[in-house]
Order: sequence, then C-alpha cells, then structure tokens
Amino acid sequence: MRPVRTAARALLSGIFIVSGARAVANPAAYVDRAKPVTDQVGPMIGRAAPRVPTDTESLVRMHGASQLMGGMLLATGHCTRPAAAVLAASLVPTTIAGHPFWSTSDPTERQLHQVHFLKNLGLLGGLLLAAADTGGRPGLRWRTGRAVRQSRRSVRRAVHSARRDARIAVRSAAVARRLPGGR
Repeated sequence: MRPVRTAARALLSGIFIVSGARAVANPAAYVDRAKPVTDQVGPMIGRAAPRVPTDTESLVRMHGASQLMGGMLLATGHCTRPAAAVLAASLVPTTIAGHPFWSTSDPTERQLHQVHFLKNLGLLGGLLLAAADTGGRPGLRWRTGRAVRQSRRSVRRAVHSARRDARIAVRSAAVARRLPGGR
C-alpha cells in the first residue's frame, strides 16, 4: 500500500504546489478574486495577531506560501497528516473566493464555477482522507486505549500479587506463633 499512498500524495499535492508558487510570485493576479474574503477575514486576523499584515496582497502571498509548503511536505511524505490538514483548511477560502457560482448570472460561467467548486470539494475530501491516514500504523485512539488496558492489567496483577503476599505473610505469622519459642 505504501507505493499507492506515495503516488496519491504526490498527485494530490501537485495543484497546491503550482498554485501556491504562482500566488507567492504574483499575488496581484489573485487580489481581485480574494478581496471579498480577505475583507471579512482580515479584521479577525488583525485582532488575533496584530503584527500580521492584513492587506489583501499580503494575505494572498501568505495563503500561497502555506499551500506551497503544505504541498511540498505532502509530496515528500514529511508531516503528511498536518500538511494535509493545513491544505484542507486553505482550500476553503480558495473555493469560496475563487468559485462563487451562486453569484454569477451567466449560465456558462456559472456552470464552469460550479464544476471547479465541486472539484475543490473532491480535493477537500482527498485531503481529509490524507489527514486521517495513519499509514497502516495504529492511530492515537487505539494506542491510548491499549495503554489504558495495559495499565489496568498491571494494576490487577499488582493487587493480586499484594493479596497473595499478604496471605503468605498471615500464614507465615500463624505458623511462627505455633513453633516453639514463638509468641
């Protein structure tokens, strides 16, 4: 399954590497489409992180950098789950800003945006699968449950052993009292 995962991650990351590099190199090309979203998100970012620039061009460039880095990490197999999660989160504003089919009156353009919107939803599904993929290794939930079961088993063994040792001590004390010279 490893070659399939590797190929799938590389194929999935290609669009993010290319579009991220384009946004970093030329953010002005995306400013008009991103403006409606950045106008709403910018003030929230400004309150949460006052030192982060909130102008549209800077936000487009940061968005592109996150897609470029996430795509590279996903393609190379490093930090794949967090990279897929970052890419999934970055895809939401991209889809909303880039393909608002609901606000277009031209039927041809509406259909084109709707197809791209649905394509992005498919990419989002793939990224969510990649974010949840443990690569065949047990997940955190399974490992935590196993650790709890092992701890319970260890405690039961310790209690059983302590009870056995206490019974032996009681019997030994009773035998010692019956021996000559015992109390």
